[in-house]
Amino acid sequence: MSAKTVDASRTVITELMIPSFANFSGKVHGGTLLSLMDKVAYVCAAKHSGAYCVTVSVDGVEFREPVEVGELVSLSASINYVGNSSMIIGIRVESLKPKTGETKHTNSCYFTMVAKNEDGTLMTVPELILETHLDVRRFHDAKKLKEKRRDIMDMLHREFKDMTDEQLAADLEGNRCIVEIVED
Repeated sequence: MSAKTVDASRTVITELMIPSFANFSGKVHGGTLLSLMDKVAYVCAAKHSGAYCVTVSVDGVEFREPVEVGELVSLSASINYVGNSSMIIGIRVESLKPKTGETKHTNSCYFTMVAKNEDGTLMTVPELILETHLDVRRFHDAKKLKEKRRDIMDMLHREFKDMTDEQLAADLEGNRCIVEIVED
């Protein structure tokens, strides 16, 4: 299995936003955009790995700008990081008003995908050839993202595993919640 460049799997998908994608105010549903992001992440990961891929996690989805019906949404994806079987795909979403040419960056996020063999087991993906300073920075940042995600999950499991309901309730005091634990 030979290494591949970032450019070898770079993918752009553009789609017209139609009325069935929108809510009552004419803004495109976030779920529609997430579905498109998942699609472009899959294509990018499949091109790199040469295999069927599945989504493991999504990080950093923030909808910065609304997308309107009639706009063209372009989703640009590239492999930012590869592990043994995992790939972190960076996605940038932009919308274009065809009549005016106005573009806006609506959001960026990261999808972690894993490649699977025919029998459903994880498979090793090709190494990534980093050809530019931007490729190196993105690989470094995605590696840090993966490490921080693991640290956060470990901290949550460690911190709350041994706490009693009373300790948890005390920890939540002063927040906008009411703890009323009903015993089974």
